Amino acid sequence: MKDIFDLIGRLLVALFFLIEGGEYVVHYVGMKEKMAGYGITWMPNFWLLGAIFLLIFGSLLVGFGYRIRFGAVLLLLYWLPMTFIIHPFWRYEGEQFHAELSIFMAHMAIAGGLFIIAVHRSGRYAVHRLFARLER
Repeated sequence: MKDIFDLIGRLLVALFFLIEGGEYVVHYVGMKEKMAGYGITWMPNFWLLGAIFLLIFGSLLVGFGYRIRFGAVLLLLYWLPMTFIIHPFWRYEGEQFHAELSIFMAHMAIAGGLFIIAVHRSGRYAVHRLFARLER
């Protein structure tokens, strides 16, 4: 059961980030405009392409169970800075403070899940295990 839960968890996390990376590709110009709205005006193509790479490559590694630690670190390299840039709850008051704090904490919970993935190995259902069986 542990291996099944590991697989389902990895696939759900990977799907979440893979869809986000896909959205960035599909809405590339709109994302650059959003980035400018958050004050990211220096080399926006570099940062957006970097985010796309981290999201897609990291999610594929986690999803396939191949080098999941590295994949989780790639996703964290995107997720943590993005959370602090987009949801600075400390800048707001009242209702907006609570809304931003709630979203910020949800993002921190996802980061916690990525940290947990980063310290574990993939279970029985991972691509690297398939390669090991084929070599025999």
